[in-house]
Amino acid sequence: MNDVALTARQVRYTNRAFWRNPQAAFFTFAFPLMFLVIFTALFGGGTVIFHGLPFNQSTYYVAGMSAFAIVTACYTNLAISVTFQRDAGILKRTRGTPLPGYDYLAARVAHAIMMAVILVAICSAFGATFYHATIPGGIALLETFVVVLVGAGSFAALGLALTAVIPNADAAPAVVNATILPLLFVSGVFIPIGSNAPRWVDVLGKAFPVRHLVEAYLGAYYGKPFFDFSWSDVVVVALWGIGGLLFAARRFSWEPRH
Repeated sequence: MNDVALTARQVRYTNRAFWRNPQAAFFTFAFPLMFLVIFTALFGGGTVIFHGLPFNQSTYYVAGMSAFAIVTACYTNLAISVTFQRDAGILKRTRGTPLPGYDYLAARVAHAIMMAVILVAICSAFGATFYHATIPGGIALLETFVVVLVGAGSFAALGLALTAVIPNADAAPAVVNATILPLLFVSGVFIPIGSNAPRWVDVLGKAFPVRHLVEAYLGAYYGKPFFDFSWSDVVVVALWGIGGLLFAARRFSWEPRH
């Protein structure tokens, strides 16, 4: 059996294991929608200024929570779950089977990307139904799909890279949240970064991939006159993903750390 077939079969096994844990599956899908409802209830009645024009915040949060869904499925969940499997000895036993390690990890990444695509579709449908957010069509839809795939793959690679610096399973949630939560706030996920934002927030946010993912998604999903889609944002996210992949290839551990 070739690598593609092995990876596809492992994706099916990973998907079965995912749905056999209904609590984890529920919160994976519930968190983005829950935050979407909370933030639109608190701030959705207002507007934020982009390029001198007022933009409805409830509509903004549809895209913001879609980006959050990508990060949650491909960075947070993957980093924590792989660390727990490493410390439980599952990765070590898996590597002792005929299944190549890279096929196993490729399947985990592919499943995370699949979950991210489903989550974005759910957020978009929810936003269109309840917040009158327009789902893009034509070239804009294609650009949005590319942003989702590149963002999901890159953050999955970064999630695998992060496992190399997480000392044990108990520390995994704290380390993952400490590395991503501040970036979510300064990158425009939870709070729109408009023209009135402090300069240091803008500079700090643009140094990391979350901000570029958000801006690429907003540009593709809504477009002008409020947002400019730039392939440079997609390239920055992809470069972070490549860096994470290279780091994971050198430092990823299959055995528990003691």
